[in-house]
Amino acid sequence: MRLLSFLTDIEKAIVAESPMVDGGAWEATRMVNFQQGLGRLTLVNRAPAELPLPGGTIFLQAFALADGSQCLKATLSWNDSQITHAIPVYATPAVKWKVEASRIATMWMEGPPPAAKAADLPTQGLTPLSATG
Repeated sequence: MRLLSFLTDIEKAIVAESPMVDGGAWEATRMVNFQQGLGRLTLVNRAPAELPLPGGTIFLQAFALADGSQCLKATLSWNDSQITHAIPVYATPAVKWKVEASRIATMWMEGPPPAAKAADLPTQGLTPLSATG
C-alpha cells in the first residue's frame, strides 16, 4: 500500500491550501510502520496567530477488506478537540490518489465537524441498561 507517498500528498495539499507564512505554516512529522500498515502525519502550526487551526493529526491505516481489495482509512483529529473523522479510500483502478489526498487535506483544514448531540445518534435498536443491570 502507498502509505508514505499518500501521507506526502496529503501534506503537500495542506501546505498548498494554507496561508503563506514566513518559514511555512506547518511543521510536519511523518511516521510510517509498513509492517503494521500504519502511518501518521502530525501537524503543528508555526504561526498560531495567523492560522485558524491549532494543528492535529492524520492517521492512516491500510488493510485488506473481506473481498481481498485494499483500503486506506484516514482518521482526522485536531488539537483541542475530542472529535475525530474517518474517511475511507478504496484502492480501485479509477481512484485518483492525489485527488483523494487533496480531499482529505481540505476536510482536515476545515476543522472538526460540529459535535453530534446525543439525541441525534442512532440507537440501532439498543435498549439502555438500567442502573440495576
